[in-house]
Amino acid sequence: MNFSYEFNRRWLFVALLLLLCGAPLAEAQQNKNSIGIFEAHSDVGDNPRKGPASYDAARREYRITGGGANMWGQADAFRFVWKRMTGNFAITADVHFIGKSAEDHRKAVLAVRQSLAPNSAYADVALHGDGLTALQFRPIPGAETSEVRSTVNAPVRIRLERRGAQFLMSVGKPGQPLESSIPATVSLDGRVYVGIGICSHDAQVLETAVFSNVSIDELPATESHPNPENVRSKISVYDTDSKRVQVVYSADKLWEAPNWSADGKYLLVNSGGEIYPFPFDEKGEVHPEKLVLDKAYDCNNDKALSPDGKRLAFSAQHPPAKGSQVYVSNADGTSPQTMTANIPSYFHGWSPDGRWLAFVGERGGNFDIYRVSSTGGKEQRLTSSSGFDDGPDYSPDGKWIYINTDRSGGWDIWRFPAEGAGANDAKAERVTGDAGEDWFPHPSPDGKRLVFLTFPPGTKGHDFKTAVQLRMIALPSSDVPAQLPKSDDEAAIPVLTQFFGGQGSINVNSWSPDSRKFAFVSYELIP
Repeated sequence: MNFSYEFNRRWLFVALLLLLCGAPLAEAQQNKNSIGIFEAHSDVGDNPRKGPASYDAARREYRITGGGANMWGQADAFRFVWKRMTGNFAITADVHFIGKSAEDHRKAVLAVRQSLAPNSAYADVALHGDGLTALQFRPIPGAETSEVRSTVNAPVRIRLERRGAQFLMSVGKPGQPLESSIPATVSLDGRVYVGIGICSHDAQVLETAVFSNVSIDELPATESHPNPENVRSKISVYDTDSKRVQVVYSADKLWEAPNWSADGKYLLVNSGGEIYPFPFDEKGEVHPEKLVLDKAYDCNNDKALSPDGKRLAFSAQHPPAKGSQVYVSNADGTSPQTMTANIPSYFHGWSPDGRWLAFVGERGGNFDIYRVSSTGGKEQRLTSSSGFDDGPDYSPDGKWIYINTDRSGGWDIWRFPAEGAGANDAKAERVTGDAGEDWFPHPSPDGKRLVFLTFPPGTKGHDFKTAVQLRMIALPSSDVPAQLPKSDDEAAIPVLTQFFGGQGSINVNSWSPDSRKFAFVSYELIP
């Protein structure tokens, strides 16, 4: 007998047996945290107190207990039950809390996260202990959380949908249809974490939520684009007296950047590279009429009529130029003349006396503010910051130019003297400074107010459509330095309205001549 051969053969048999038996064991160990339709459950962030998660198949109920200080700010802490997915989907559940709590802001959530890191980009539908329900989102890791609040209090059924880069909240009570929110844009890549969770809002307390009738349904594929163009456009007017929004025109087509004529009788709006006057009829409704302008001009959404209403300044690309330039034509679009030789250049505002055009130009890889005579001539550089300056618009007395810039880190509103910001921009003054990303400041013609668009914290530029806000402050005095609103005062910069928009909503000054109204465009996703 060959002992060595027999010994090796027996050990080979044992090894194969262990391998075959070990495979199911390893799989069981890998899936030991699975629960119902989800792969695993774990704590996200700092949770001093741990809670269980279970699934009752007979009742089709998930019961999750967890702690966590909050799901807000720049980082989250909560108990999460999740699976990994790609593509578009909707997660839906009936939700209720167990027992009463002293903390109104405990949260039961349906969540989609890029990662399990506390500061991850994410979107969720959060049902609070006091009944408040909101679509919460963080567009990039570490940014401040933003929200869109539902008008339905204490819903039972909640849903979170992913459509490309856009996320939508739908909520409802028993026997009632679900009511949907405006979307928020969060660009998540690859496989994401989808699931249900609980946050006690007090790290030393455990709370429990029950999720029943939970489903995750795949939805048709859509392009994951932060600035979708397959939208329904709603040209709207905000009335500062009634504080109401009136939709004056709606179409399943991309319309952008309305601004008023000097006599208040019509709006100018862009679509498909062309400019359209929208005259108001006796009912206050508008009807588009294409401007007389050569189709070779591929217009973007930066344009405005002169203060006397006789001339039109606009930005467009026209062969042989391979970038945007600034042009001035008659008000009806005839006889256009080139104002800027250099490209790219983007018009944004007339001086009140009609002598100057303020525009944004990229020169040497940097975007700064310039001006040029409205009759043509050499451009004059007005800012020199290494930051990105954009959106110049004159104060009605002509003494200041208001801009948005990222020179202080995030996007804020600044101003500088109309003749220029001086050496090293020493004469520039900061006007806003909170976490929101502020764009396109527009002073009212009466010099009393400044309206601007605010993107969620962390939004890198303005080529987005997401849940944005129109906000307004008193226009700073021309004779004293600008003062920042108090950052801890939520009423310091009132939110006039929130909607799905951004790029194309209010790029140019859209105040009515009497300063009582201004126009903007909101959008709806078309499936």
